[in-house]
Amino acid sequence: MKSEKLTNLSELGEFGLIDTLTKDIKYKQKSTIKGIGDDAAVLQGRPKFHSLVSTDLLIEGVHFDLTYTPLKHLGYKAAIVNFSDMAAMNGKPKQIVVGLGISAKYTLEALEELYEGIRMACHLYNVDFVGGDTTSSKAGLFISVTVIGEVEKPQITYRSGASEGDLICVTGDLGGAYIGLLVLEREKRVFQANPNMQPELSGNDYVIQRQLKPEARVDIVDLLKENDILPTSMIDISDGLASETMHLCKNSNLGCMLYEEKIPIDQQTFDLAREFKIVPTVAALNGGEEYELLFTIKQSDYEKIQKLADVTVIGYMTEPENGKRIITGDNLAIDLKAQGWDGLKSRDIDSALNG
Repeated sequence: MKSEKLTNLSELGEFGLIDTLTKDIKYKQKSTIKGIGDDAAVLQGRPKFHSLVSTDLLIEGVHFDLTYTPLKHLGYKAAIVNFSDMAAMNGKPKQIVVGLGISAKYTLEALEELYEGIRMACHLYNVDFVGGDTTSSKAGLFISVTVIGEVEKPQITYRSGASEGDLICVTGDLGGAYIGLLVLEREKRVFQANPNMQPELSGNDYVIQRQLKPEARVDIVDLLKENDILPTSMIDISDGLASETMHLCKNSNLGCMLYEEKIPIDQQTFDLAREFKIVPTVAALNGGEEYELLFTIKQSDYEKIQKLADVTVIGYMTEPENGKRIITGDNLAIDLKAQGWDGLKSRDIDSALNG
């Protein structure tokens, strides 16, 4: 008798696993408007509003390394990544609940630092920290954050609303968070080889901040509304520009055309990528952890979007038959590939650091 072949989770990847586990889920509550498949679940809220709910789980050794991540920064980032999910739905975060799994190596003072970071994020983004749970962990630190938000019903934006010809826009600049991670990993290895060596981080402040202390682009939600621009689809860039663009394409059943020369990259990111022998555009496409917003707009809103600082048009949506492509600086059209962060696959830091 032949045994049934078991599937390794790394073969599926994070999104393949989610699709497989959730494909038969059906919703019975009338108050459930949108379930799995977007940046947040959408529930019936108070009059004129939808409620938004999203959860992220951060695990020591997988999502963060305490060798170079201060606990206050970690608490801040844990909250911010959830606030970003609300912005990706064109909404605002309102409350969070935090669950912790704590190993015996952590002291009260360490956890106070972590909570100080969470409280700081809540204060700056006008979010209430309303509860949570703590339990023991046999190894390391586990952080689960659930955020509750809301959005005016006419303003709700899904991943699935884009149309052929819509312009693809991105906020901020890209690639910095990944390059910041490489800088931190490089200095960690120098320290491990010689604990007497001090890390050389000066001059790299911008990319390190992009990695350790990102910001959620809730400000863009207000900016778009003030300028009477309603995105047709939107997502935040947590797993890399290429991956998130492909999510919009998949959910909207479209193809896309991006332009390499339009992708915004900070000069420090560009220079350090070259130092690591990485093509800067590759860092921008595949790095992730930016928490910038990627969204589409109607072509009729082009003049409005041009006037906005910190927003760049980088391409447009096409018929699905045209595929997902990017025009390189050499004017070559190549297939767009998603090689960014996947929670069930290892990120190839070694090859980047070893050139």
